[in-house]
Amino acid sequence: MIDNAVSKLATYALRTGLIEDSEYTWAVNTILDVLKIDRYTDPGQDWGEIDLAAVLDELLDDAHARGVLAENSVVYRDLFDTELMGRLTPRPAQVIGRFQSLYAEDPQKATDWYYKFSQDTNYIRRDRIAKDIQWKAPTGYGELDITINLSKPEKDPKAIAAARNLPASNYPQCLLCASNEGYAGRVNHPARQNHRIIPISIHGAPWFLQYSPYVYYNEHCICLNREHVPMKIDRACFGKLLDFVRQFPHYFVGSNADLPIVGGSILAHDHFQGGRYTFAMEKAPVETPFTFPGFEDVEAGIVKWPMSVIRLDCADPERLIELADRILTAWRGYTDEAATIFAETDGVPHNTITPIARMREGRFELDLVLRNNLTTPEHPLGLYHPHAELHHIKKENIGLIEVMGLAVLPARLKDELAAVASALVSGADLRADERTEKHAAWAEGFRDRYTITADNALEIVRKETGLVFAQVLEHAGVYKRTPEGQEAFLRFLRTVR
Repeated sequence: MIDNAVSKLATYALRTGLIEDSEYTWAVNTILDVLKIDRYTDPGQDWGEIDLAAVLDELLDDAHARGVLAENSVVYRDLFDTELMGRLTPRPAQVIGRFQSLYAEDPQKATDWYYKFSQDTNYIRRDRIAKDIQWKAPTGYGELDITINLSKPEKDPKAIAAARNLPASNYPQCLLCASNEGYAGRVNHPARQNHRIIPISIHGAPWFLQYSPYVYYNEHCICLNREHVPMKIDRACFGKLLDFVRQFPHYFVGSNADLPIVGGSILAHDHFQGGRYTFAMEKAPVETPFTFPGFEDVEAGIVKWPMSVIRLDCADPERLIELADRILTAWRGYTDEAATIFAETDGVPHNTITPIARMREGRFELDLVLRNNLTTPEHPLGLYHPHAELHHIKKENIGLIEVMGLAVLPARLKDELAAVASALVSGADLRADERTEKHAAWAEGFRDRYTITADNALEIVRKETGLVFAQVLEHAGVYKRTPEGQEAFLRFLRTVR
């Protein structure tokens, strides 16, 4: 009986605080309006625990059966259920007011509430996030986080065909723009009626705070510039990062680099990513202390990490901004042919930085990860990028999240790694199955080191996947972890003035 599902959804909105007691009847009627239903009888039940995803599925199945939902694929269902949830989501001013009131008490109270709210509205789809496969892999750099991303829905052929026939649109300009708030979406752009963003000021500039709908780690937030302007790593960027952690000291925040290959997937809109999670890189110690002349008050050094990381620590953020700017300026123009580092080739710049800021024991900390996007005939996707022999696991760019020690791996690996584990147990030919063929050389390289059984095979494959990710990060490091590489790293540090 569809009245039950309507009642459950309105009750869910009431229990989660999306609506008030006095708005219950209005909520029922607005749900009926979206569903194109003009009759309703209140079931009069006090529902137990309500499974939001199951309730929405029931409502969408009914809408499709009645022809209200024309197509039953995930793209169209997402557009429809987001409209339903959007009708029940408080207006932006209400959300902003609540956040700011809580922030005045305690910043962590504000983000705790906002993160739960972003899940309660189904902007963050809890049921999909739960499908992601995650594990920790021990390596020489600590425990790296590995996740196989299953929460992003794949587009169906009908939606792809429909998108081709849509007129070109530049609204919203990109997936990050503030104009996404409340947007109804279309087959080639997600609906965001249930999305609310929080205005913040960082380093004197107007920005917004929101959460990622895909949540790769706890409280995975995004800070976005109010304006649609390109990513830029500069002195002002360091100031913004440090000002953000001053305002939200329980969060870290970082920026993708601002060049292709070593940057993130969206370079056209200036944004940062942060959250409440301790990555392996944060736990990694400084193994080579270094004092920059004139900055004796700043604790600095090279971090024990597969990529090339300079850690700066100081109670005064302005001193960090000044030193970070000098390091960036030196790195932008730095060439060391002996270490295969070129500032530019044919006028194309190669050097940039991935910066990450955090508070640690009341002091400001800034990690500067040196990046270079040089390509060569042998490595056309990037010299400091996963090399071809690792592409069976990770071929995509190494952005901020990976830099810190979390591998975001493609969905194909769910079945492929399981098939590798099964073949190792049965002794099947790894090269005879298209799911395992690309992994054959890798698996053959480690299988003789273990006694593999049905009980431990997948665990071994996952452990070895983590070791591959450690290699991925080593490939992305501009200075290798050899005596020669570390001496070259120090050569650069000595040039900073």
